[in-house]
Amino acid sequence: MQWVGNWLTGRTQRVVVDSSFLNWQPVTSGVPQGSILDQTLFNIFINDLDDGIKCTLMKFANDAKLSGEADTLEGRATLQEDLDRLEEWANKNLMKFNKDKHKGLHLRKHNLGVQHSLGSTWLGRNSVERDLEVLVDNKLNMSEQCGTAAKPANRMLGCINKGITSRDKEFIIPLYSALVRPHLEYCVRFWSPLHEKDMDRLRRVQRRATEMIKGLGSLPHEERLRELGLFSLEKRRLRGDLITMFQYLKGGYKEDGDSLFTRSHMEKTWGNGCKLLLGRF
Repeated sequence: MQWVGNWLTGRTQRVVVDSSFLNWQPVTSGVPQGSILDQTLFNIFINDLDDGIKCTLMKFANDAKLSGEADTLEGRATLQEDLDRLEEWANKNLMKFNKDKHKGLHLRKHNLGVQHSLGSTWLGRNSVERDLEVLVDNKLNMSEQCGTAAKPANRMLGCINKGITSRDKEFIIPLYSALVRPHLEYCVRFWSPLHEKDMDRLRRVQRRATEMIKGLGSLPHEERLRELGLFSLEKRRLRGDLITMFQYLKGGYKEDGDSLFTRSHMEKTWGNGCKLLLGRF
């Protein structure tokens, strides 16, 4: 504790603009960014942020999201009480929330959209919220996220088209796999498209990439994929879902899986006994 205290004590900083220097000022809070210990100390500092919170509080790095059911008077009151606890924690620990960035996202079709406050500031409303670079709207419709994923993938494909003169598959496929496809599959377990228009928006990127390869432009898309030994994006998503499901059946993702699936305990079944009950969605 003394060593960490000595490391943080006596630090100063100043602002430099062009050739103008402001006076040195003492740094009385925070940790130096980029140091080995900064993330550990930050996690220790905010470790009690969710003490007493009754709703669900999710923390990631320096972001926090509070969620709860607000379709009853009790639920709305509980959500507001938790916001008051967070404001009290911020004032006590001298770490104020950036209230300009705080918005409310109201889900469900008939949500009343009750407004809440953080301290004396009323929280604004958003129809779409970005969470870890994934867009979520108030209807849980992933169409906007599909368009957002396709744009950087198309831009990267355009850079490859302009910057690489060779059209051999030995060059194009590794570049597509490393630089383009990750944009189409980042967190796709969460936002996997259901509508044909959204699937086609992502499919067009892969179709454009395979058309760039010499000698394959005249073939249908499915034949090009077979010739190149590639799965379609739909089959890759299905493959990922099956891998995740298999890991759950073998004991992984226990907490999250139990809230989504119900395992069958029937003894008179064919196969290996790893079966799920088909429920309603």
